[in-house]
Amino acid sequence: MTVSISAVHVFVDDPDAALVFYRDTLGLTVRHEVEQDGFRWITLATASQPEIQIVLSQPHAGRSQEDGDAIAALLAKGELRPMHFSSDDLDATFEAVAGAPGAEVLEEPQSRPWGARDAAVRDPAGNLFRLEQG
Repeated sequence: MTVSISAVHVFVDDPDAALVFYRDTLGLTVRHEVEQDGFRWITLATASQPEIQIVLSQPHAGRSQEDGDAIAALLAKGELRPMHFSSDDLDATFEAVAGAPGAEVLEEPQSRPWGARDAAVRDPAGNLFRLEQG
């Protein structure tokens, strides 16, 4: 039996801002855009791992008002679990991300005692993600 990751969902409050960040800044490729009931889902992938989809969706999409409100509140506080991205050029990727509209730098690239070299950033929706040297 073989199990692999096929998709990771990321909540965003502004799909247009998220699309600019993930597509234009990080260089992900749009696979699908779906609109339903006033909400959008945008599916992207990286060139190096096209089989893993990153799905950008709004907190209220497909959920009750109460559940959507709870997710939106966590998103606004920056309390959702982080994503981790690997780059073959951490410094260049960090510079692009740090200059992106709506991005917030939390930690500049640095070497860690456990051997990793990484940085921490928030996307325009407030999602924490770490960039590491791959």
